[in-house]
Amino acid sequence: MELTPEAARVRTKKKPSYPIGEDLRAYLRKFRRERHLPVTYERLRDFHEAIPLIDADGRNTLWESVAYRAADMAALNEDLKRIYALLKVDGDFSVMQHLYIDRVDFCSFGNSTPFRIRIVNAYNDNQDYFYVKKADASRVYGLELEHLLSPNRLNYLTHGNTLIEEHIAGLPGDVFIDHWLQSNELRPIRIAKELVKFQERCFVRLLGDMRAYNFVVVLTPDFEGWQIRIRAMDFDQQSHHGRKNFYVPQYFIENQPLALFCAKHLHPKTAHQYQREEQTLILQRAELASARLTTLLAAMQHDPIAPPENVASLREGLAEHFQSKAYLNCETMGALVQENLTSLRRQIDRDTPVAASGPANG
Repeated sequence: MELTPEAARVRTKKKPSYPIGEDLRAYLRKFRRERHLPVTYERLRDFHEAIPLIDADGRNTLWESVAYRAADMAALNEDLKRIYALLKVDGDFSVMQHLYIDRVDFCSFGNSTPFRIRIVNAYNDNQDYFYVKKADASRVYGLELEHLLSPNRLNYLTHGNTLIEEHIAGLPGDVFIDHWLQSNELRPIRIAKELVKFQERCFVRLLGDMRAYNFVVVLTPDFEGWQIRIRAMDFDQQSHHGRKNFYVPQYFIENQPLALFCAKHLHPKTAHQYQREEQTLILQRAELASARLTTLLAAMQHDPIAPPENVASLREGLAEHFQSKAYLNCETMGALVQENLTSLRRQIDRDTPVAASGPANG
């Protein structure tokens, strides 16, 4: 993912990285996210030289293409292919022999200072990417909550302090705003509906910092025009910040065109309908993954992934927003996510009319 200079300036304000604790590590092992990997983040940091990566228009992308010593390249490329096989086909390397590593890029901006690996199919030149990052507990929670509570499935792996993530394809949100938002090819209501649903997913599971360059828009052709799906692609700010509005995408100035677009094209009652639809779907996903989600949130409720003052500030904001004192009893970010889900269930149950029973037979 290429960063604009504006995005890079924001990302230099890094939050601390939180180590993966024993409870989360046990969860990752149980669900086969923790695997032995032939390449670690530290190994990739031992590059020999770096060259700035320029885009097609001659602009600096803030990524650098890195090179390794000739004696190390062959073994490193084979091991990177094995990681790709683990990520895509559970390690079946027999179907990966025709792939080759085309480029390794490094970005010094952002919390995870990632490596991006471009891998190419020798038969048809089709390319794919995956990322090697420093493992961070809050980011891992973000990835897993996205996998369980959103309509999107995610492949990622961990090994010690190394995190492997698949590439999330789509148009960067800022590119979509500039080139597609006003397109006559897209139905405005479909865009606005997905924006409402995306915002609700972020707020319920407390995924923050969803500025336009931190999510992508996926356009899928359909027999009646394009379908729209918005996907988060940066999970560094999962349940970390203390300000409630940090978890509401519409309040970021980068997203102002989207907020105005929604206000123009959606009646408030229709927006509420779409919000309730997504809330119901979130609870259905939570129920389907109940055992797994319970284990994850139990680990998250004991993990210090934010300073105590951030937890205190956020619980007060949520308590006021939902008019619920239950939030004031939450001591961790994991407890706040759990209370959000519990509060949502109470709200829907309260608002859903109870069907009247029919006449008794007899």
